[in-house]
Amino acid sequence: MVKLLLTSSGISNPGIQNALTALLGKPIAECKALFVPTGVYPFPNGAYYAQRAISGTIASPLAQLGWLSLGVLELTALPSIDEKVWQPTIEEADAILVWGGDPLYLAYWLEESGLNAFLRSLGKDIVYVGVSAGAIATARIFAETYSNPPAGKHYALNKENIAFETSQGIVSRTLVTANGAGLVNFAVIPHYQNPDFADACEPNASTWASKIPAPVYAIDEQSAIVVSDGKTEIVSEGDWKLFH
Repeated sequence: MVKLLLTSSGISNPGIQNALTALLGKPIAECKALFVPTGVYPFPNGAYYAQRAISGTIASPLAQLGWLSLGVLELTALPSIDEKVWQPTIEEADAILVWGGDPLYLAYWLEESGLNAFLRSLGKDIVYVGVSAGAIATARIFAETYSNPPAGKHYALNKENIAFETSQGIVSRTLVTANGAGLVNFAVIPHYQNPDFADACEPNASTWASKIPAPVYAIDEQSAIVVSDGKTEIVSEGDWKLFH
């Protein structure tokens, strides 16, 4: 069974780390983890951002939490590898750490790689830790905002232009709705009320959420969504909101 810990920035406070340990059912030091950097590659210098996340040179730790062992799982490579080679690696893992980036690109490769289907078929518990786009992509249907929508392969369903408020005045954003992995029955807006992410600040977050045909959790950098045994709860030392 897949258990989930969905965040904006990783393990940013003791409460979120305690929630992760509870999901794992044992200390992090006794757990094997696989890090998925795939979502960040569509960004300029994405390869460097991936290295920073894996090496732990970021504000909120994820890869460098003291795991028993840590591997890198590159989703774009899996279709060209025999399933008998990579699937046992997933079966041995306690956690899949899915980094951020472009949720459209990430959601596409979660499906195309076969990882999404294999996670659903696992006969053991595994913890999916999603960061930013890694959290967004878990929804059945999600939406993301863009100044310039990306080209390339993804499961986009709809695009529309919407007006958002920023410190520079009203700006036009393209809101893209897409199919996600379907691991949860709600959608996620990360970086809620973060001045560096104007689209996720009010009132823009309310507008964004209103375009998604599902409940939407907006979470800030100090909040996380925990999904286990059919229950959803919030662990927070910051700000979050549920939009119906």
